[in-house]
Amino acid sequence: MTESSTSLASLCALLAEQASVLAGSMGAPLTPPAYLDLVRRSQDIAGKGEQVLKLCVQQARDAGHTWQEIGDLLGVTRQAAFQRFGKPIDPRTGEPMDKTVHMADAAERAVAIVTAVLEGRMDEARRSFNTEVLAAFTDEVRGNGLATVTGLVGAFEGFAEGEPFVRRIGDHTVVDIPLRYEAGDMKARVAFDTDEKVAGLFILAPDTP
Repeated sequence: MTESSTSLASLCALLAEQASVLAGSMGAPLTPPAYLDLVRRSQDIAGKGEQVLKLCVQQARDAGHTWQEIGDLLGVTRQAAFQRFGKPIDPRTGEPMDKTVHMADAAERAVAIVTAVLEGRMDEARRSFNTEVLAAFTDEVRGNGLATVTGLVGAFEGFAEGEPFVRRIGDHTVVDIPLRYEAGDMKARVAFDTDEKVAGLFILAPDTP
């Protein structure tokens, strides 16, 4: 048995044990359970389940299955599957790339920046731009971009349901924010560089990888 298989077997056993304990914590019909404790235990189980899923994906890749097959099974694109589970090697160093999100407030900052851009408060938004974006993101570029989106899906109505999706891609922290328009949904994408400045800001179709 490989080290990966051993780890997977151990995790599955622990997951089964935690699930059994959670089921036993539900309490009798006349004795309400400690609900916050159930939330804590469920969170622990979800974390273990994510580890199991990652190991299963790793074993599927080791067995020769493609990211397309894995993405199809999970209902996402092959790129999304790779971004979630892949282990890219940095061509500059030959070392595994760091996928840890270090910006604790990335989602909140991205929402504030997108809101400022959509509402025309560009002086406020530009304080977060890096040098390249500051030079390129003129009022004309903003106006043309918003006009193009309006031509596709109508007027902006607000943020759509769903939390911002934050991940690390290469040297950038990337945040996708669901947006709601009168004739369809879109998403804003904000990319922060290593200095935590905006290195890119786009409005995209919701299924854009």
